[in-house]
Amino acid sequence: MPIDRRSFLLQGAGMAAALLGLNPLPSRADEPKRDTLQAAAAPPGSEPGLRLCRPADPLQALIDGNARFVQAWAAADRAETPQARAQLLSELWTKHCYTPAHVLRAGQAPWAAVLACADARVAPEWIFSAALSDLFVVRAAGNTAFNDAVGSLEYGVGQLGIPLILVMGHSGCGAVQAARSSNPLTPSLTELVQPIRTSLTAGEALNASIKANARHSAAMLPSASALLRQAQACGKLAIRSSYYDIASGRVSLL
Repeated sequence: MPIDRRSFLLQGAGMAAALLGLNPLPSRADEPKRDTLQAAAAPPGSEPGLRLCRPADPLQALIDGNARFVQAWAAADRAETPQARAQLLSELWTKHCYTPAHVLRAGQAPWAAVLACADARVAPEWIFSAALSDLFVVRAAGNTAFNDAVGSLEYGVGQLGIPLILVMGHSGCGAVQAARSSNPLTPSLTELVQPIRTSLTAGEALNASIKANARHSAAMLPSASALLRQAQACGKLAIRSSYYDIASGRVSLL
């Protein structure tokens, strides 16, 4: 995706009446059809007259971005020097993930929200080859639907018009391991892993527990929020769950 596709802010005749009122933009000859963008109203606080661009299919955009990351991740893993690895990953950033500061100053236009684990190896912007302002990211150990996460996602959907929430579990999740264990935890950690324990099945493998937890968190979001439930019911919001394999860099939908 060319860098100018990441500018997001286009001069328009006016702001749309609703955050999710999308209108297709004319495609450019040098842009692949699968990356067709749509114009959406600018969020409150943006400069008057500005319009924001989002992918026509946010889920496909995440899949495509992850495919780019997987390719670069594998190539970097094969590289023989730190300099070569840095170069490969730097190219991914410069070709697909750069948004100029003057654009960001004008406002944000996230087209997907990701509820992810706080694990230091799990960075959604990298994993989905996304630019600043593309993703509205909420993170906590175990990617659970805790109260603050639900409130943050309500803001993203209600105020920013985000049409997709992706819950992402990952391989080797320490929070899920803690939930499966009988070892004593601090009161805060006990509270943190309680929703994870609700999703567990006795005797299942760790990866199965991680995936079950991601599905459970996705199911809990509309149950915990009337706003998310209503947006989902009227077709303005999709909620999906997924699993990220750290070794390969690949995200699989559940």
